[in-house]
Amino acid sequence: MNTPSANQPNSLISADNDKISARGKSVLNQGEVALVGSGPGDAELLTIRAMRFIEQAEIAIYDRLVSDEILALLPDNCERFYVGKEQAKHCVPQDKINEILVHEARLGKRVLRLKGGDPFIFGRGGEEAEYMLQHGVSCHICPGITAASGCTTYAGIPLTHRGVAQGCTFITGHIQNNGQLNLPWQSLCCPTQTVVFYMGINTLSKIAEKLVEHGRDINTPAALIRKGTQPEQKTYRGTIGNLAELVEKHNITPPTLIVIGDVVNQLTEQQLKTPGFLDANDYVQPQAIKIA
Repeated sequence: MNTPSANQPNSLISADNDKISARGKSVLNQGEVALVGSGPGDAELLTIRAMRFIEQAEIAIYDRLVSDEILALLPDNCERFYVGKEQAKHCVPQDKINEILVHEARLGKRVLRLKGGDPFIFGRGGEEAEYMLQHGVSCHICPGITAASGCTTYAGIPLTHRGVAQGCTFITGHIQNNGQLNLPWQSLCCPTQTVVFYMGINTLSKIAEKLVEHGRDINTPAALIRKGTQPEQKTYRGTIGNLAELVEKHNITPPTLIVIGDVVNQLTEQQLKTPGFLDANDYVQPQAIKIA
């Protein structure tokens, strides 16, 4: 059995255009904006609807987490406007991004607002849509696979699993404007819940401290997933107690997700050779496995 290769042609992208657009519902008219989630990085995770909007774009206003592989799909004549943000480093302030979207739409362009993940999950897409509507600009909304789902799946970590995790919580580990990390810690400490922190790598020590302080076992399995779904994806497995050591040892930087819960080692305790591919030849039943 052959394993998938990152160099193989993208079947969705190379599909016949007529088949992709057969439904005809994703038409981006002049003067409109398409607010599109590009997923966690792998272009094969784009939706057909997202591809339709990408093909029609006359100007693309895109974020830092949109992968080069996806940007390469933009039409040759499409203008590109980078508005990426990093923690404490805003290339273009959000208010200015809102103004740019409205301005370009009013010029009669087909505007693509391209965001990593899903635009309505920690993407400020709701704020942008609200601003556009308030200023008379119509917008299409296109969901994308959010990082918490795509990256964990590509790392072989099921967010829920019968008898192990009954639910999951997605939450930001980003410090608020008051300088505090004010999160509902008690609700994040249920042993049958998986918790995924976005934007938490720089507050990891505080996150671990607060989880243990509010009752989460310090030996709870945990993982750090960097550049999930992309060829350079790395997964570092440990426990709540040693996550900070992993960051220091491997010099782990954003973009990195933090995953907390017994599901981390449910299917494998190893780094997947190919992201998104579980090879039966390498399978060893983890010791911590639980079956209801």
